[in-house]
Amino acid sequence: MSTNVYDVLTERGFIEQCTNPDEVRELLGGEPVTFYIGFDATADSLTAGHFLTIMAMMHMQRAGHRPIALLGGGTTMVGDPTGKSDMRKIMTRETIQHNADCFYRQLSRFIDFSDGKALIANNADWLLDLNYVEFLREIGVHFSVNRMLTAECYKQRMERGLTFFEFNYMLMQSYDFWKLNQDYGCTLEMGGNDQWSNIIGGVELIRRKEQKPAYGLTFKLLTTSEGIKMGKTMKGALWLDPEKTSPYEFFQYWRNIEDVKVEECLGLLTFLPMEEVRRLGALQGAEINHAKEVLAYEITKIVHGEEEAKKALEAARAMFAGPGNSDDIPTTVYSGREMEEGVDLITMLIAAKFCKTRSEGRRLILDGGVSVNGEKVTDFAKVYTAADLDEEGALLIKKGKKGYHKIKAE
Repeated sequence: MSTNVYDVLTERGFIEQCTNPDEVRELLGGEPVTFYIGFDATADSLTAGHFLTIMAMMHMQRAGHRPIALLGGGTTMVGDPTGKSDMRKIMTRETIQHNADCFYRQLSRFIDFSDGKALIANNADWLLDLNYVEFLREIGVHFSVNRMLTAECYKQRMERGLTFFEFNYMLMQSYDFWKLNQDYGCTLEMGGNDQWSNIIGGVELIRRKEQKPAYGLTFKLLTTSEGIKMGKTMKGALWLDPEKTSPYEFFQYWRNIEDVKVEECLGLLTFLPMEEVRRLGALQGAEINHAKEVLAYEITKIVHGEEEAKKALEAARAMFAGPGNSDDIPTTVYSGREMEEGVDLITMLIAAKFCKTRSEGRRLILDGGVSVNGEKVTDFAKVYTAADLDEEGALLIKKGKKGYHKIKAE
């Protein structure tokens, strides 16, 4: 391995915290290392937040190391209290297994699981049949309650009330690391920076129980300049599943991020060389839009493939140039009869999910935030009929600078 992947991850901005950084760097510069990242199966698709950790896995695998993707079939039944003000909703085993299967299919797009180059595991295989008394004797004895209560993930919940149910989570995640260490020689756990306390628990468990070295490394979390987690849209999470977030919507999210976040996201979420990342990140004024376009294209290409990325790019350019006619723009279809009779603008805005209520739609229009076919509309009672459609039989609604939606009649 010519370039140490630890240096690659550092230069690209991934690493937030690391146990024994010099030792980890030396470890990653030598023989192939088996490492793991856990994914609790709380939904039926991975999100943009997961994508950062997937990129790190890809860098690690490209450097010759072996990833284990651990699906949380067992831990999801408890729920990690980290960053949560309330206890997670308890899910059925069947739902969790379905979600885990969806994760595996998505991860297989990014990680090569052939010929043992990467492994998939599910902690339901060992957690669900544990004997609790044996677990306490073998594992619980190594954990100090006093120390656990100082962990950030528990401190945030103490005021609202932390259940004993959730208090077990750190022990379970630590047990996962120990189990993977025993079965597969896994010596490194990686994850988001909010997982630091849980990762340290596993590192120390292996060191105490086995007197063997183990290491932990966390990645920075994707946040806006206000510190809010990135990947949230008007419709909720930014999903990697094209059925839940279309490639066009996915592209548009990254095309419209804050200027100050462009260089960071280029480093973390694309494979562009760092010289190009820094060149694009240094662009100013209107030129930064080119950097955003490159960012959106590169991320969409990794997640959805080159063809979908090209389609999304063309659709976005058509939008910025004026009314376009691309099938990749989110579209609402009305019948020819409905359009003959007329549909009011606020109804269209609600259908486009640009507003939730009629009063919100009225305010949006009065504030000058809506244009139709390139013309700003200030009449909140405006009704559009078939006569208003362009030659393609469509209307293009634009909300602010970022939102586009097509209305078609069929």
